[in-house]
Amino acid sequence: MTPAERPAVPRQSPSPDQPPAPEDRRHMIRRRWLTAVIIVLLIGVPAGYLAISAGQSRDSGRDKESEASATGLQNDWPSKTQRRIYDVPVPSSATDVKYFETNSWAVSKLYVQFRTTAAGLAEFLKDSGTSTAALRPGSVAIGASDAKTVGWSFPSGHDWAGTRHAQKDPLPTQDITVDESDPDNPAVFVVSTATP
Repeated sequence: MTPAERPAVPRQSPSPDQPPAPEDRRHMIRRRWLTAVIIVLLIGVPAGYLAISAGQSRDSGRDKESEASATGLQNDWPSKTQRRIYDVPVPSSATDVKYFETNSWAVSKLYVQFRTTAAGLAEFLKDSGTSTAALRPGSVAIGASDAKTVGWSFPSGHDWAGTRHAQKDPLPTQDITVDESDPDNPAVFVVSTATP
């Protein structure tokens, strides 16, 4: 019988009493690398995610803290949420937008000032639920206490016009004062008061 004609004998597994064959060096290195990669994935990735998340949370807290500690008008637009809650629809054509928010248990107020066009003023007043016809010439609708909070002054020598847009609770009430000294580029001052 030639070797090619010999029947194939199934390979038998080693006896459980025999010690396993020693691991060769290349296999050992590959196994250790695989173990290291798995450890990095199981520990490193979640740890990195936690570090990034903590950093974002800390930055968010700092932003809120700086906004809360602000003592005057900020050179920025109020957020969309603030504009919606306080019903202050600043027109898209507005420039030099500034705002300040105060909150207490009884009353919350949003102070906003901006410059706009005559059409922007009409749009703002209409979207607020009032109109240019409601503006009373020579009237300053914002009280001295509110003006002092953000450092506004309404001196004589300007063409002031103002109106109060009162709404039923829980909707806010807006005190609106406009400097119409330059009718093409009026300055608008708003104090919106919400009582939760």
